[in-house]
Amino acid sequence: MLPKLNRLRKKKEFERVLRKGKGVKEDFLVLKIIKNNLPQTRIGLIVGIKVSNKATLRNKIKRRVKALMAAKLPKIKKGFDIVLITKPGIEERDFWEMAEILDKLLKKVKIIND
Repeated sequence: MLPKLNRLRKKKEFERVLRKGKGVKEDFLVLKIIKNNLPQTRIGLIVGIKVSNKATLRNKIKRRVKALMAAKLPKIKKGFDIVLITKPGIEERDFWEMAEILDKLLKKVKIIND
């Protein structure tokens, strides 16, 4: 689970990243990123109803992606707001496929320290 300090919570914060942020897409995930001028990186997640009508499946996807991001958080550079948007098709992927795609996205935007 992501620490409270590293979560995007307010609608305004999400909208700022979605409007002004730089975006990259890989398979079933879209990553939007923008600098936040804070000492920590904050992460938000959007799993829409188009992914699945079942809330239980959407929540399962959220838990998986949040767990992956929490594991990668120490390697991510500080001072960014990140929003991950899921697309239909993610529900058919397993945990390790999600991890590979997330790695590709983070390397594309060059915010991960290896």
